[in-house]
Amino acid sequence: MSFQDLWSSLLPLGRDERTGGYHRFSWTPADEACRAWFTKAAAERGLRTQADHNGNLWAWWDTPTSPSPGAVVTGSHLDSVPGGGAFDGALGVASAFAAVDTLRERGCTPVRPLAIAAFCEEEGARFGVACLGSRLAVGTIDPQTARALRDASGASLAQVMASAGHDPALIGPDEELLSRVSAYVELHIEQGRGLVDLGAQVGVAEGIWPHGRWRLTFTGRADHAGTAVLADRRDPMLPAAAAVLAAREVARAQQALATVGKLSTEPGAANAVASRVTVWLDARAPDGTALQTLAAEILSATHAAAQEHGVDLDVSQESVTPAVVFDAGLRESVTACLAARGVRAPALPTGAGHDAGVFAARVPTAMIFVRNPTGVSHSPAEYADMADCEAGVAALAAVLEDLACW
Repeated sequence: MSFQDLWSSLLPLGRDERTGGYHRFSWTPADEACRAWFTKAAAERGLRTQADHNGNLWAWWDTPTSPSPGAVVTGSHLDSVPGGGAFDGALGVASAFAAVDTLRERGCTPVRPLAIAAFCEEEGARFGVACLGSRLAVGTIDPQTARALRDASGASLAQVMASAGHDPALIGPDEELLSRVSAYVELHIEQGRGLVDLGAQVGVAEGIWPHGRWRLTFTGRADHAGTAVLADRRDPMLPAAAAVLAAREVARAQQALATVGKLSTEPGAANAVASRVTVWLDARAPDGTALQTLAAEILSATHAAAQEHGVDLDVSQESVTPAVVFDAGLRESVTACLAARGVRAPALPTGAGHDAGVFAARVPTAMIFVRNPTGVSHSPAEYADMADCEAGVAALAAVLEDLACW
């Protein structure tokens, strides 16, 4: 099967025909369709499939007589942000299966196990914690905390997993699996225009900026839009708006990134002053100190605005991911492997989080980026030319051959 055929079989799953955006949220029918696609792709290649205790999917090309136990893993995720693009995450999983096809066509037989992974809830779109599946696997989130996470409807992760046939009591670090893995290489569409500006089809990740998410809950007093005197109001929308503006101004001053992309209002009536407004703040910066300073200044301005308007403010940190510098030895091996085949792959930093960044705390990890001509991500405008996708498959296959077949 060609990469284009494989890719085309995944494209319809979870797609909104009206907007062209994707709604692949964990443990939903769209997610189940993606899991079925993964299982079918693995079966067609004779790979052994398993779902781990955390809901992550694995497809293994086993080598029982392998002289080395160190497995080489590739893959990414299949879930999406609300209305997301087709390529984020999914390109890495499809490219991994296509790379296996390439290795087989070359007659390559791995001397160490090779696996394809699809991590669940990477975007955090349903339960609010990015890279949840990989965080659970490596032990950077407490299982009890994870089980209690709730989606917008109030359903907990434990309830949702149990309904899907998984035992939530078993979630947590998978030390046995981690002990088998010697390297993880993730292919991903670039979320920016670095490769476009450099005139390269593929690149190698240098590192990931630290980033965090905070939930800001403003509690005021519901009232009538037509009768409540402005001076008497305790309107939580006003400090919420101040938080949005502070995020932009502070980030611009500090040459960092801060975004409010999600807001919830109660009771949500057009002719009423809200009683509660919840805002989610996403902040990213070049280093940990800069991230702390960025968040502190935004939250300081937000607290002042809440006090000014007589509104209570509760701040909870939903996640924080430290800066990641990918394993220098593996990164150099990937770059040298591609250079030996005439592929120029410049090194790029990124502000986007990835499962590779989480796994980097436990396993030597590297990333390959594929050029994105629009530079847009988390949007239907996200795009990669088919020639660039195929160049990414070729690059990934070359790296896997060097790591697993020799």
